[in-house]
Amino acid sequence: MKQKLIRIWRWWRRPSRLALGTLLILGFAGGIIFWGGFNTAMEMTNREQFCIGCHEMRNNVYQEYMQTVHYNNRSGVRATCPDCHVPHEWGPKMIRKIQASKEVYAKIFGLIDTPQKFEETRIELAQNEWRRMKNNNSQECRNCHNFDYMDFTAQKTVAAKMHSKAVQDGQTCIDCHKGIAHHLPDMKDQPNGF
Repeated sequence: MKQKLIRIWRWWRRPSRLALGTLLILGFAGGIIFWGGFNTAMEMTNREQFCIGCHEMRNNVYQEYMQTVHYNNRSGVRATCPDCHVPHEWGPKMIRKIQASKEVYAKIFGLIDTPQKFEETRIELAQNEWRRMKNNNSQECRNCHNFDYMDFTAQKTVAAKMHSKAVQDGQTCIDCHKGIAHHLPDMKDQPNGF
């Protein structure tokens, strides 16, 4: 028995080229399968149906969103939940997914499972999202609405004036457009509405 253990130990310490090649090929194939599965799972969680199914949104903010221009408009272009709430870039997307797990936790453990509970936490949820958008310069908005490509002369006078001022003052979309796709929370007790 001792002799057998010694042979196994020697084989592990000095594997053949065939064993090393097999290990490398299996490791490479396993890595591709893992990465493909991981990305597929991430993309499955980046769909509107997932958002309104797992997050307590279907009967709350989703109903509000369906009444906005982001849902139904003359051009037929629709911005879905992940278009506005999930960054496109891989690193920021992973960070956002981790942050969103807190929302899933709240759904599973009944912290926001009724419209009343949701309304009680709406201000906190909204402020978290506004802060995130402010910190990333409203990147998700700017994927579709970019100051560099806006024709201010084609906008209504007030909009053109406000967008020009926003560019001049270094503002970002969320500075002015809170509540564009969802009802605003009650902010009367909040300093500066934020």
